[in-house]
Amino acid sequence: MRLSVLDQSPISEGSTNGEALRATLDLARATDRLGYHRFWVAEHHGGAMAGASPEALIGPIALATDHLRVGSGGVMLPYYSPLKVAETFNLLDGLAPGRIDLGLGRAPGTDPMRSFALHRDRRQGPPDDFPEQLVELLAHLGRRDYNGSDHPFRSMRVRTDGEHGDGPQPWLLGSSAQSAIWAAQLGLPYAYADFIAPDGEAHAQLYRERFEPSPQLAAPQVLIATWAVAAETEEEALALTSSGRMMFKLLRRGRPILIPPVEVAQRFLEHEGDTEPPRRMVCGTPEQVRARLEERVQRYVADELMLVTITFDPAAKIRSYELLAEAFGLEAPAADGRDAAVTSSAP
Repeated sequence: MRLSVLDQSPISEGSTNGEALRATLDLARATDRLGYHRFWVAEHHGGAMAGASPEALIGPIALATDHLRVGSGGVMLPYYSPLKVAETFNLLDGLAPGRIDLGLGRAPGTDPMRSFALHRDRRQGPPDDFPEQLVELLAHLGRRDYNGSDHPFRSMRVRTDGEHGDGPQPWLLGSSAQSAIWAAQLGLPYAYADFIAPDGEAHAQLYRERFEPSPQLAAPQVLIATWAVAAETEEEALALTSSGRMMFKLLRRGRPILIPPVEVAQRFLEHEGDTEPPRRMVCGTPEQVRARLEERVQRYVADELMLVTITFDPAAKIRSYELLAEAFGLEAPAADGRDAAVTSSAP
């Protein structure tokens, strides 16, 4: 089973956007050395996350690493022109051929007012045309035909004849039955956000049942993304989760804050009577975390596990990934791992 990383570039109290982004680069370098398979960055607008533009962050990460597949988790397509997204990720694929993933979603990634501000045309609500956007984007990337022989974009080419390989690998992100159906119909690999909507086994099963093979993917491929924090002791791991738990609890109340220190978060949660992390968050010693994650993978019949970790101290996050790499028996890439990553046919 492949083990991967989703990082949201959280901003800790007392630090800056720039420090959060540099911490993401440090984490990418560390997980690259540890043998993780891919590294995705999220699109969030406002709040405690510095990662508002994954397409701007993927290039620096890809150039700072040798083996990881690097991508978006994801680009919120309703905000953008499919052609522009295709061109941007084709550019990134030119920087790191064979290592770029294009994870696509339709969630707003922010509050309603900020979402409204992100739309160029504010005279009316955005059209509900996500499936059409997906088809157009895939056609721009040469992964399917435009709908209809008279389509006005049929002569456009994002990739030139002189380029090699398949270009960026599209993924569909989701947490619902509808996203599972779209991914299956288009023959795309499917990344399910268990950390947002846990117990989504039925959606993963629906995707597998309805999957239609495409030229790029012959069989269904399921990735699940879930919260995980590991430490040397169960007590330490539980304490590390408190910072993210406090931040999200206040965010749901409309009071966004930066990631608080552990001691502050523990006092807050104690006052709230919130002594245990939510069921969707896995924490504990490396062995405890591995056992619970493997059970989750079996329930989803997943091919890959992507970990999401938020801590106040970036060093604690890196340490968590180190402990889990050891617990899962990941192997550090060989010196020629770059060539292996580029030539691998698996998305």
